[in-house]
Amino acid sequence: MKLLLQSQFDELILNGHTYAMLEDFDPKPVVKLFTPDAACTWLLTAIEPDERDIAWGLCDIGLGFAEYGTVSLSELAALRGKLGLPVERDRHFVAKAPISVYIKYSYPAGRIITDLPAFAETVP
Repeated sequence: MKLLLQSQFDELILNGHTYAMLEDFDPKPVVKLFTPDAACTWLLTAIEPDERDIAWGLCDIGLGFAEYGTVSLSELAALRGKLGLPVERDRHFVAKAPISVYIKYSYPAGRIITDLPAFAETVP
């Protein structure tokens, strides 16, 4: 399976350009990636327009905390879990809120929370 669909890649690049222009830009995650045989998850929001291997997003590598930062797409593509399975794209994930809401619920939980409370989904 491809890590990113072309439409997702294009949206992530567009978000990268928007981040450069708008300091308070708070997009919804574009894609959720995960390891099927390890406890790692990424909610990606943007790709650096000038460095297309670097994505921004909420990252959880299974160490008991999640953080917003950068990740190398080529490293994700090469990553394998305990059973040798590659990183996958969650084909059923649909972001319900801006990344700031996922951060708000994920930081205290020590992991990425994608099943947001119903009231969190109404945040603009």
